[in-house]
Amino acid sequence: MAGIYIHIPFCRVACHYCNFHFSTSLKGKNDFLEALLKEMHLQQDYLQSEIVETIYFGGGTPSLLQTEELNRVLENIYALFKVDSAPEITLEANPDDITAEKATAWKQAGVNRLSIGVQSFFDEDLRWMNRAHAAGQAEQGIRLVQDSGIYNITIDLIYGTPTLTDEHWEHNLNKAIDLGIPHLSCYALTVEQGTALEVMIRKNKVQAADQEVQARQFIQLMQYMQDAGYEHYEISNFCKPGWRSRHNSAYWNGKKYLGLGPSAHSFNGESRQWNIAGNALYAHALRTGQVPFEQEVLTDRQRMNEYIMTALRTMEGIDLTYVKNLYGEQEVQRLLRESRKYIDQHKILRHDNRLQLTMEGKLFADGIAAELFG
Repeated sequence: MAGIYIHIPFCRVACHYCNFHFSTSLKGKNDFLEALLKEMHLQQDYLQSEIVETIYFGGGTPSLLQTEELNRVLENIYALFKVDSAPEITLEANPDDITAEKATAWKQAGVNRLSIGVQSFFDEDLRWMNRAHAAGQAEQGIRLVQDSGIYNITIDLIYGTPTLTDEHWEHNLNKAIDLGIPHLSCYALTVEQGTALEVMIRKNKVQAADQEVQARQFIQLMQYMQDAGYEHYEISNFCKPGWRSRHNSAYWNGKKYLGLGPSAHSFNGESRQWNIAGNALYAHALRTGQVPFEQEVLTDRQRMNEYIMTALRTMEGIDLTYVKNLYGEQEVQRLLRESRKYIDQHKILRHDNRLQLTMEGKLFADGIAAELFG
């Protein structure tokens, strides 16, 4: 089984914190779509005839696509790849793009999962982030999607911003639960180099994020969602039982995937490749029949380290039996030696021949993973 990711590199406005590749001008959208379809043809053998079980429209803002454009992309995917009879098809959408007509059209096109960029249910937070929507539009958009018959909904929420109090963070979580949202992706505010936010902080125009507040709100998040019956199945992801993201789970489980569009990444089990992050350069290369990508063939050590990084972030943790089968008993013993201090500190739990992060350990996930690398 495999997945396909389509990067739609357009947004109405630039959020202050975002460092993904996108353009706020739609002038090149037609050229992009033609190039995207050309890339599909050139890359139709990349997945080596594996069944495509998930299709994910990310960005950028995929909800900016017209219905006929979305249909055209999906029709080409079905024509060129072997698609599962019941694939998970996810579309990222901004609340200000959602209408009853669009939600119905998405469902008719085959979209059966919506990822809605809510970020907060408070206008002061949204203004601070430079989001295009207002808080009221988020709740309205969710209800319109539910009314259309799409119930597999995930929303993004951001915590740790200077404008977000602990009380407002709890309200955001309560609102998501009350709306019947089965899946949440929650992220601490990060300040990425070169973003508008990084520049404003450097020039003392806005307050920087407080790491102590972020840690406290992350603990608040974990405890609150656990009490509400949600699985904390990956560091940033929570769901009701049975509502995991099949597409993102495939990333964490090392399955193959094809990324299409500028800046999109692909993985075939042995190497990774990533397309050029420039709309005009991407379109120009495809017009000449070339897919503009760079590639890295992974060593056994790199693959092992990637497994450590992704597996440790999941609730299942690192499977020592899997490690032994692929990399040998020596690698298992190395991992056990390196993890001993974290087990003693109650940040890692060894259970059923697995190494799993405790709630406290999840606060230090990236650092612990780096320590476990060979």
